[in-house]
Amino acid sequence: MAKRNANPIDVHVGNRVRMRRMLIGMSQEKLGDQLGLTFQQVQKYEKGSNRVSASRLFQMAQILGVNVQFFYDDMPGSVSGNPSTGFSENKNGALIMDLISSAEGLQLNQAFIEIKDADVRRRIIDLVKVLGHRAEA
Repeated sequence: MAKRNANPIDVHVGNRVRMRRMLIGMSQEKLGDQLGLTFQQVQKYEKGSNRVSASRLFQMAQILGVNVQFFYDDMPGSVSGNPSTGFSENKNGALIMDLISSAEGLQLNQAFIEIKDADVRRRIIDLVKVLGHRAEA
């Protein structure tokens, strides 16, 4: 039997669930407990391998402190069928979503925001650019 590919909309919604959960410091287990599910089921929702029903999405929105529209925000045009965004915008948007929905990206973003000195922030950006170019070589 062939493995079913996750629907891009389900993947996007799952990424948004994961991003919001991580932003508020909630574990998959705690979210699962509040939903009456196992953390494995939450993992499946976050990966997009299982679809989230409308009632479950509403429940998640309440628990995570967002409105339901939050889960659909920033959806790339290629996923939503909306041709209003160009190819490069979709690629950059996907890269940004990948970064901020990863544990490392979230930690980096939170730590960076806490740096108040603008000069230090600029130097960190310069350092990351140098390191990124070094990895390409």
